[in-house]
Amino acid sequence: MDDISSTIRKVEFWLVDVPLTDPFVVATGARTIAENVFLRVTLSNGAQGYGEAAPFPEVGGETRESCLIALHQLGKAILGHSAASYTDVGRVLSEQAHSSPAARCGLETAVIDAYCRASNIPMWQLWGGADVRARETDITIPIADLDKTVALARGWYTKGFRLFKMKVGNDVENDIRRLEAVHRALPGIAFIGDGNQGFSRQDCLEFAQGVKRFGGTMALLEQPVVRDDLDSMAAIRRETGIPVAADESVRSLADAHEVVARGAADYINIKIMKTGVAEAVEIASYTKAAGLKLMIGGMIETRVAMGCSFSLVLGLGGFDVLDLDTPLLLANDPITGGYRYEGSLLQPWSGSGLDMKSALSQNITTIE
Repeated sequence: MDDISSTIRKVEFWLVDVPLTDPFVVATGARTIAENVFLRVTLSNGAQGYGEAAPFPEVGGETRESCLIALHQLGKAILGHSAASYTDVGRVLSEQAHSSPAARCGLETAVIDAYCRASNIPMWQLWGGADVRARETDITIPIADLDKTVALARGWYTKGFRLFKMKVGNDVENDIRRLEAVHRALPGIAFIGDGNQGFSRQDCLEFAQGVKRFGGTMALLEQPVVRDDLDSMAAIRRETGIPVAADESVRSLADAHEVVARGAADYINIKIMKTGVAEAVEIASYTKAAGLKLMIGGMIETRVAMGCSFSLVLGLGGFDVLDLDTPLLLANDPITGGYRYEGSLLQPWSGSGLDMKSALSQNITTIE
């Protein structure tokens, strides 16, 4: 496909509000509604692609309002560029609005989706198709009281989930009690303890010891302490013997270099909403080359953004831990087509691009 036929001709975006089935409570804040932005990019050959910006202010600092401001600017900036040069588009976006990764991610995803649809290939094929198979995801259990925690975990357990990503970091003793209650209720499970920067080093060590005492299986400790405290991350790895995943600590390729240099993590959690898509690919490649393992997750996203992340899993290969569950936490699915869930499994698709469609809003902003 030549560059002229793949020129970006039109950018559209609109608001989407999707309620969550239960409050999504983490150490740094709570959400009850996914307040996201859907995007559609149209190329000069008529191909269209979809994207999603899913800002999570409590984690990334971006709001939907800041996303919309950035999208007005960035939409104009990419008109006339070739979707075939999607990495260059990513670079242009990063130079213009580095502090708006969710907005950049939504545009990059839509551009890549349009390009893949015009090329008649699934998005995962763009990155090689190294590992195309059904993959298992964890399920996230937000911070809640004891009864609610066990009820949520039991519900997901009956659907086949065995890896429980427990949001922790507010109250060590209560965190231990919650995990122990789930451990006692459900056989054959493992935990990821996701602190979302909420623990001190000492708190995290106490938490890990408490889980060890009741015999729980802790597969990972994810971002236990504040993002800049890499010394504590390294110490937690050494002193607990539990693998540590860097999430908020890695918002750029430079951050990934620093985490590796300081021995601060065993895993790096790739999130396209933190970095944009092109830089996420660079971070994933660097992580593997550095001998660390890959995890992949998201903010509170629908299957649009999560489909792009699943494309990276299927295309690049080498992802050990999938945290691609947030569409399951939403009260409804505003998307048709694309990958699907069967219990805890994500099933690949064979149609072009993301092979998805979204219902359009009445209030669309159009840039052309």
